[in-house]
Amino acid sequence: MRRLLILASTVFALWLGASVSPAEELGADSESPKQRPNVLLLCVDDLRPELACFGKPYIQSPNIDALAASGTAFRRHYVQAPTCGASRYSLLTGRYGPASNNALFQRSKVLEENPDGVPPSMPAWFRRHGYTTVSVGKVSHHPGGRGGADWDDDSQPEMPQSWDRHLMPVGPWQHPRGAMHGLAHGEIRRDAKQMDVFQSVEGDDAIYPDGLTTQRAIEQLDQLASTNESPFFLAVGIIRPHLPFGAPAKYMQPYVDADLPEIDHPSKPEGKTTWHGSGEFMKYNRWQRNPNDDAEFATEVRKHYAACVSYADAQVGRILTRLKESGADENTIVVLWGDHGWHLGEHAIWGKHALFEESLRSPLIIRRPQTQAKPPTNGAKTDAIVETIDLFPTLCQLAGLETPSFADGKSLIPLLDNPDAAGHPAISYRPNAKTIRSDRYRLVVHNDGYLELYDHHSPEGETKNVASSNPQVAKELQQKLSERLGSQAVAEGKLAPGLN
Repeated sequence: MRRLLILASTVFALWLGASVSPAEELGADSESPKQRPNVLLLCVDDLRPELACFGKPYIQSPNIDALAASGTAFRRHYVQAPTCGASRYSLLTGRYGPASNNALFQRSKVLEENPDGVPPSMPAWFRRHGYTTVSVGKVSHHPGGRGGADWDDDSQPEMPQSWDRHLMPVGPWQHPRGAMHGLAHGEIRRDAKQMDVFQSVEGDDAIYPDGLTTQRAIEQLDQLASTNESPFFLAVGIIRPHLPFGAPAKYMQPYVDADLPEIDHPSKPEGKTTWHGSGEFMKYNRWQRNPNDDAEFATEVRKHYAACVSYADAQVGRILTRLKESGADENTIVVLWGDHGWHLGEHAIWGKHALFEESLRSPLIIRRPQTQAKPPTNGAKTDAIVETIDLFPTLCQLAGLETPSFADGKSLIPLLDNPDAAGHPAISYRPNAKTIRSDRYRLVVHNDGYLELYDHHSPEGETKNVASSNPQVAKELQQKLSERLGSQAVAEGKLAPGLN
């Protein structure tokens, strides 16, 4: 059966590539490519909804707040996977995919072997429809979108046929791998135990890698906005607040004496869950301190995370300011997307990788261009549940492009028009389990069949497993999960035909 499914998928992809004419590829309407709106996609790593516009007033995030005030903030947006590579796979393909960080490189390998057997990525789709596509920074899993020992090998593209230019300035960090976990003034992570888990150093934005990424992004924006030959799809990836938490001292200053809210449900959960020991965090130099039993240290960690959020916010501000100065903002769709959440002590986790709310919920903001904007919905907030794969069909519809049939998501245009409209359950996964989030419940299904069910209308939230007392709810959600993901092989995280 599985072989038949894979064969059918491949035949369909071949038929699609052979049957769509150049004229049809330009979309359902007659609008020429250069008249279509541009797309500016801002990807921020490890960004939980820890922003003033998402209800955290102690956070200094004026630029993202301003974007939310001119667009729509999706306050219950969920990613497909609590890890960078798998989450970005879903963003950039519009499809459920493998659960590993290597998902896009797996896709690249299959694409190399069978170019017609893999549906085009989102940037490739826009490129086919006349867009100039450029990525700067960490948009796919590797900053700059290349493989190799130092992530700079041009012969190993992470996303073939997707970008006209994929760029990653590295400065004193020598290569993209060095910049990914770089601290101030070119410090590269060689042995994580020898690298501080957080840092705050005097200097301008360029003493950390994101300052260079932002400057290169602005240069690309200037170049793209100055030509009327084609619309652009510019994706910019900001690394902070990814570990280690390093930001210029000026961004730490507002938090030195700040009072932080208490950590919700900070204890390690009982029973079987997707809890883990925060290995990514714990491997850094922590001065022999553990935030789970050292409240003062936990507060220090949270403040340094907040400083990184403010640093990332400043980079967003620089890019949006230049977009406005260029005049291109009037005809540019702007999206800000966090690739997943991040636990700051909830469930005694410091990191991502779990199938809890804190790992899976991240910010999503969409601002339509002025030519499409509807003032009543500017500054709107919606609590409808949506997921990352919804961005592909949404951007196609906003840009006037044909929406590809292979995309798994649903357009968010109804929510942009009416924030009170209904959303839909969100699917997420990791290698050993998968989950579905409905308006009230979260169901987690482990590969061995064990169930976790959490009631978000209960004060206990995701600390009390109510699966045994609500078998009918668990059964119904498990059925919806199976319907969305398909066969058991697909449901266990092997989600993209031909990539297993």
